[in-house]
Amino acid sequence: MTPVWYDNLPSPIGQLRLVADEQGLREVWFETGRHQREPDPSWERSPLALAFAREQLEQYFAGTRQVFDLPLHPHGTPFQRTVWQELARIPYGATISYGELARRIGQPQAMRAVGAANGRNPLPIVLPCHRVIGANGSLTGFGGGLPTKRFLLAHEEGVARGDLFGLVN
Repeated sequence: MTPVWYDNLPSPIGQLRLVADEQGLREVWFETGRHQREPDPSWERSPLALAFAREQLEQYFAGTRQVFDLPLHPHGTPFQRTVWQELARIPYGATISYGELARRIGQPQAMRAVGAANGRNPLPIVLPCHRVIGANGSLTGFGGGLPTKRFLLAHEEGVARGDLFGLVN
């Protein structure tokens, strides 16, 4: 059995649970939200094993990291993984629509399926599903809740403007 480790990370949006195995970061969970759950009893809590991800997420929230450079090992269908890979290409501080995301993966008619795959993203923030918004610019569903999505987008906008003060504290 492959070992799986987890640890908790305090953040400006609440505690995050990080999960990894030998191949890389598997999941980031929000303390609250749609997909919260408890660690599997076979997993081991290990701050050392998650230090690589902790450091980069702390840098992101401090406004000093805009691109993650982590080994990733998300579990999902081939279609989901295609959508998640495309999420990583959305530039920091930018947003795109679900329709645009569907076009970028070469399946412009699959907006609903793209939305469902986006909603099952196991690595929010790292694979920035918060950067996907409605076609009319509205904020739509997010596993961590819309206030968290608003915060992440405002955080990135503030960093891009050089005006991070007041957002993170």
